[in-house]
Amino acid sequence: MKNKTIFFCNNCGYETPKWMGKCPGCGTWDAMTEERIESQSVGSLTKTTANKPEKLEEISFENQQRHMTHISELDRVLGGGIVEGSLVLVGGDPGIGKSTLLLQMCESVDCNSRILYISGEESTRQIKMRAQRLSVKNDRLLILSETELGNIIETIVQYKPEIVIIDSVQTIYDSSLTATAGSVSQSNLEN
Repeated sequence: MKNKTIFFCNNCGYETPKWMGKCPGCGTWDAMTEERIESQSVGSLTKTTANKPEKLEEISFENQQRHMTHISELDRVLGGGIVEGSLVLVGGDPGIGKSTLLLQMCESVDCNSRILYISGEESTRQIKMRAQRLSVKNDRLLILSETELGNIIETIVQYKPEIVIIDSVQTIYDSSLTATAGSVSQSNLEN
């Protein structure tokens, strides 16, 4: 592994190998931040089995299960519920109610197994207080306050939940990278 320095714009995320006074991406002055990252050579990456393309007509989905949330607008947007094996990114302005909606969904969703709600911004007590305010009661709901990716993966492997909620994804970091949580290199898969 070798160290590499990049500069990224705090405003728009534009990356460049050299410092610039003005970001070419958004035009903001003095917004470039230096970040040192360890880059791995392609040969040092773990090999996985690659997926192969399939003909559209040959893809079967008869047994594809959906978990109805019983929140009508959410089910409508999700096409009838959460598809098993899918990833759903819920976005919106701060304070708009994303965490509240997800916690409400934990109570109403059709799920016979565990649901793991991972919070990177709030303590378990804060989530419990919101759950009480919303009258959310679900004995299959597990709450974890954690931001380190390795610990999160270990918890998922150990408890084998059917649904995992990560609130919010920009707080999660990989301790094997030298960058801070939410930074450009923590977010990029290529690093």
